[in-house]
Amino acid sequence: MPELPEVETVANGVHARIAGDQIVSAWFSAKPEPFKTPPLEMAEALTGRTIQRVHRVGKHIVVDLAAPAGDAPAVTEAEWIVHLGMTGRLLVSQPDVPLPAHTHAQLVLHSGRELRFVDARRFGRLDLRRLDTVGGFAGPGAEPLSIPADAFIALFRGRKLAIKAALLNQSLLHGVGNIYADESLHRAGIRPSLAAGKVSGPRLRRLHAELQSVLLNAIALGGSSVSDYVDADGVRGFFQLEHRVYARKGQPCLTCGTPIRRTIIGGRSTHSCPKCQR
Repeated sequence: MPELPEVETVANGVHARIAGDQIVSAWFSAKPEPFKTPPLEMAEALTGRTIQRVHRVGKHIVVDLAAPAGDAPAVTEAEWIVHLGMTGRLLVSQPDVPLPAHTHAQLVLHSGRELRFVDARRFGRLDLRRLDTVGGFAGPGAEPLSIPADAFIALFRGRKLAIKAALLNQSLLHGVGNIYADESLHRAGIRPSLAAGKVSGPRLRRLHAELQSVLLNAIALGGSSVSDYVDADGVRGFFQLEHRVYARKGQPCLTCGTPIRRTIIGGRSTHSCPKCQR
């Protein structure tokens, strides 16, 4: 599943290409799984609106929508919310590019380009929020890239679950997934199975710094392409080349040479160095 850096990369790429463009028409497939809002309702709400901004909230892509530009300043009236699921792709395409198999949304833009949502496994979700009836989408937990160190430390105080499981708890931090939890714990030298409440304040402060550093580095490299992930142009990321532990079971730790160990924590595959992480 795409994690924070991958979703951020896609959102930034889509924003750079279509911010300010107007949606001329919207088509959705007949498959029901991707839609949290009925397709006809989404098509009606999207058509004619201007795309103000495309940004990330947790693991979701949020498209801010305004009425067509006029004399008055544009006001965000609705949000189109995209969750990529396991295999979802949000692509900006030229109209002469053949529609990929498993396309579930096709937005035709005034510029002539198209915004397409493609998802082979149909675990992704599309939703619409009208801001006159509900508030803007905020996500379930704290934002990992902006949470202060003291607030980060407070999230784990007294918690009995493993620190790896706590990092993956989206109600605590939204956006962190398996790859970046493993990578940041290795860089911080913390054993993934250690109870979150037993990790000292100084070690959590280091984890906070390492997590933000890993996430920012991954964003700079376009995310990790370990499965189906590609950016808004269909291009793979490069951070997988920087992985120190994730998916490296049995290979030597890049710090000490000890073979990387794979365990299961909270039902999730976990990679760590038994010597470097205590």
